[in-house]
Amino acid sequence: MIKEFKEFAMKGNVMDLAVGVIIGAAFGKIVSSLIDDVIMPLIGLVLGKVDFSNLFLNLSGGTYATLAEAKKAGTATLNYGLFINAFINFLVIALVIFMMVKWVNKLRKPAPIAAPIAPTTKECPFCYTAIPIKAVRCPACTSDLRK
Repeated sequence: MIKEFKEFAMKGNVMDLAVGVIIGAAFGKIVSSLIDDVIMPLIGLVLGKVDFSNLFLNLSGGTYATLAEAKKAGTATLNYGLFINAFINFLVIALVIFMMVKWVNKLRKPAPIAAPIAPTTKECPFCYTAIPIKAVRCPACTSDLRK
């Protein structure tokens, strides 16, 4: 059983998948940092110094200046600012993946265009049976085709 598992784990597809997952996780962290540390502060600055990570609705009635204060107090909150961050994060990742797939597809060689295939049969003008191109007499109606 250990031998079978070793063979399974060492197959190319499993190793490729493992590498893809690791690179994907690292890429996700980079994009999250890009969104949280670069893009969202710029958007917040343009919109009047808004910190999206602190946008929330308090569902329990108290007043809190920041999300951290509300969470520390244990109140129920609707964290729509964090949702906006996550949504923009998703959009950036989806755009990058789309661009990468488009680039990889462009790198692939297009399939060669096959030359048109010459016909191997013709139609008998008398009985309309399909016959070989080189035939001089129709096997169905015995007509002479050399005319």
